[in-house]
Amino acid sequence: MAYLGKKLAIISIYSKMIDESKGCVKRKAMAEKDYTVEGRRFFSEKDYAHAKRDKEIIDGLRRETDLADRDKLERLRRELREEKYRFYTILGRDFLEEVEGLLKKADAPERAGKGISSGGRKQTKISGQRGGKPAGTKTASGGRTRSSEPPDMRKPVSARSASSKTPSPGAGSLAGRRYSAAGRTKPERAEPEGTKKNRTKQHQASTDLKEDGAASGDGKARPGAEERGLDGLVAEALKRRERRRRLMIAACSVLALCCLGYFGLYSYYDYRTEQNYRKMSMMKESATSGIAVSTPNPASTPAPPLYTLDGEPESREVLEEYKNLLIKNKKLIGWIKIDDTNIDYPVMQTTDNEYYLDHNTQQERDINGAIFMDKDCDVLKPSTNYILYGHHMVNGKMFGKLYLYQKESYYKEHQYISFDTIYEKGTYQVMYVFPAKVHKETEIVFKYYQFIDANSAQEFDSYMQEMADMSLYDTGVTAQYGDQLLTLSTCDNQSTEGRFVVVAKKIAKE
Repeated sequence: MAYLGKKLAIISIYSKMIDESKGCVKRKAMAEKDYTVEGRRFFSEKDYAHAKRDKEIIDGLRRETDLADRDKLERLRRELREEKYRFYTILGRDFLEEVEGLLKKADAPERAGKGISSGGRKQTKISGQRGGKPAGTKTASGGRTRSSEPPDMRKPVSARSASSKTPSPGAGSLAGRRYSAAGRTKPERAEPEGTKKNRTKQHQASTDLKEDGAASGDGKARPGAEERGLDGLVAEALKRRERRRRLMIAACSVLALCCLGYFGLYSYYDYRTEQNYRKMSMMKESATSGIAVSTPNPASTPAPPLYTLDGEPESREVLEEYKNLLIKNKKLIGWIKIDDTNIDYPVMQTTDNEYYLDHNTQQERDINGAIFMDKDCDVLKPSTNYILYGHHMVNGKMFGKLYLYQKESYYKEHQYISFDTIYEKGTYQVMYVFPAKVHKETEIVFKYYQFIDANSAQEFDSYMQEMADMSLYDTGVTAQYGDQLLTLSTCDNQSTEGRFVVVAKKIAKE
C-alpha cells in the first residue's frame, strides 16, 4: 500500500507539471497574438474586434470621399464632429485628425498665394534714402555697410528668443509686417470676419491639445486627445450602466412590494378561513360531546336545503351535530375528514358550481374557496356518485394534500375517508386514483365529472371499467350497481385543465 501511495504521488506531481507547461504555452500563444490596427495596439480581443469594425467604416469613408476635394473633406469633418458615425476606439479620433490635416494642406496653397500677391506689391520708397542706400544704414571702416536694423532681421535666431523678443521696425520697414523665427517677414493680410473666428477656434483647440500633451510629459497632443476620447466613452458607458441599475432596482422594488402585498393578503385570508373552520369544528364537536349549546327554536329550524329531482320534498331528520351549523349556514350539506391529514372541512352546496371557488363558508371573498358538492348531486334521493371539489392550495389547505394518493404506499395507510351528509354518516374506501382533465363538450370521451347517476347496471359497470383503466394502481376494491360512490376532485398543475381524482365507495361501518 505504501508503494502504491508513492506511485500515486509521483503521478500527481507529473500531472501538475504537465498542466503548468500547458498553461505557459497558452499564455505565450496569447502574448504572441498581434492586436494592431492602423498602428494602434489593443490589449483584448473585444477591443481588437471593435478596432477592425472601426477600420472598415473608415476605409469605406475613404473610398466614398474624394480626399482631394476640399468641400467633401469639409463635409466629412463636420459629420465626424457631429458623431454621425459611431466609433468604439481611438481610430475614429485618428481619422478625424487625418481629415483635418488634409484640410490644412488644401488651405496652404491658397494662403501662400495670397501672401505672394500682397508681398509682391511695389513698396513705396521712404524719404531719407541717399545714394541709392536705404535710410538707417551706416558705412563701416572697411567700406562695407552695416545695418542699423535689429539683429533678428539679418540672421536666424532660436525660436524661443524669436518668440520672446518683439522686433521694432526701423527706418524703411513697412507697418504691419510680422517677423518669423528665422528672421523672414510675412506681410499681414486682411481676413474676413468668419475666417478669423474659425482660425481662433482652431488655435484654441490646438492649444488645448498641446496642454494635454504637455500634461502627459512628451509634448505631443495625441495622448491627451486619446485620453479625452476614452474618458468620454467610459463616462457614457458608466452612465448607461447606472441607468440600467436604477431601472432594475425600481423594477425589483415594485415586484417586491407586489409580492409582499400578495403574501399579506393571502396570509390574512388563510388566517380568517382557519378561524372560521375552527369555530365550525368546535360547534360540531360540542354537539356530539353533550356540551350545552344554544338550542334553536323549532319554529326557526330551517327546512331541508335540497329536494329530490322530481321536485317533491322529502322530510329527513338532520343529524344533531349539524343542526347548529345549519342554522349558521344554510348552504351546509356535509362534512369530510381524512385521518392524519389536514382535510377536515365542512362541505357546501349551491346552485352555482363557480361560487365556492372564491368564497368561503361565511360567503366572504376568499382565494382559498371552500369544499363544495356538485350542484347536480342530491343527498336526499340519493345520487349514485357524490362529487366534491376543492382547490389544490400550495400550502396544503383544502385538497392540497390529495395528490399524495399518487403513491400506493400512502393509499395503504389512508384507505378510508369519512364523509357525512347532514342526514347520515358514512365511511368510504378508496377504489381508484387517476389523473384526468376537463374535456371540451364536443369530445366524446369518459368525463368523470358527468358521472352522477347510473340508470342501469350496464352503465354503472361501464363507468367502473373506465375509471379502473385510468387508475394509477390496482387497489383490489370494486363496486357493484347500487353502491354509493364518493369522488374527490382537485386541480393538477402538471397539465392544462388537469385534474387529480380519488374515487371511493361507501362501506358498512365496522
